[in-house]
Amino acid sequence: MLKKILNIVLPIILGAGILYWMYRGFDFSKLFKANEVINWWWIVFSLVFGITAQVFRGLRWKQSLEPLGENPKTMNCIHAVFISYMTSLLIPRSGEVTRCGVLLKYDKTSFSKSLGTVVTERIIDSIIILLFTFIVFILQINTFKNFFDETGISLVSWLETFTTTGYIVTAICLVVTAFFLFFLLRHLTIFTRIKKITNEIKDGVFSLKDVKNKPLFTFYSLAIWVSYFLHFYITFFAFPFTADLGIMIALIAFAVGSIAVIVPTPNGMGSWHFAVKTILILSGGVVAYDAELYVLIVHFVQTALIPLLGIYSLVVLQSKKVNDSVRG
Repeated sequence: MLKKILNIVLPIILGAGILYWMYRGFDFSKLFKANEVINWWWIVFSLVFGITAQVFRGLRWKQSLEPLGENPKTMNCIHAVFISYMTSLLIPRSGEVTRCGVLLKYDKTSFSKSLGTVVTERIIDSIIILLFTFIVFILQINTFKNFFDETGISLVSWLETFTTTGYIVTAICLVVTAFFLFFLLRHLTIFTRIKKITNEIKDGVFSLKDVKNKPLFTFYSLAIWVSYFLHFYITFFAFPFTADLGIMIALIAFAVGSIAVIVPTPNGMGSWHFAVKTILILSGGVVAYDAELYVLIVHFVQTALIPLLGIYSLVVLQSKKVNDSVRG
């Protein structure tokens, strides 16, 4: 129980601490005046792409499960994704397990197989965002250099601390760790139940090679991240001080913000604010107060969408369950 409480409380404390540090001198009384210059229609429009990103994720997930002999309802996959994002607000990174549990409950889908496909999805998403970040980094390397300098992160100086021996030791540690995990996994599988679960997860991880329509799978994967970007970029037009920054600044801010949410806080609370605020200031077109105002409002509104979608899905699924019981 203590561990569960800490899993919920510590990320919130971390995120709240970053926000307090960022906004300790912020004049919140000006928020009401800021409402006069914000075009809320752009904010509302951006939410459409927040929804489509999750819908495409649900569609891609269903496609990943089909080669495993699992055929959950399309809408149940989408509802499961909606619910998973909501639970991740409370317990960071818990959504992956939650959505597998939803399909298990409503479609009797194998939990371990679906978990394996989620692992595959995460690998694919990581590759996409890393490639995207690398391309943006190459195109705007000076902006990233300024970001690292301003935030006290110097990749060059960090790498220079490594000697040849350091690189060798690091490589050995990685190899030993990988060997240990492989050895442990092999010995755990002497238990029939664990072996069965392990094999099902493995099948889920490698399900991608048997996906029937790979072009469609690729489209879904790209559409997810295009939707995420539009979800972010469209909000630029809602504020007079970001409307003219251009798409390249938005790409940089999006890339840095996507990396910042790795920090285990609810929906990147605090870390996302700091990363995007810094990029906006470094762009030269936004002052500190306006940058803080932008990230505060955008993050709040877009985060508020997540529990709304999750609650909607819970209500729909529960209603279907009640109706099925009545008919039965």
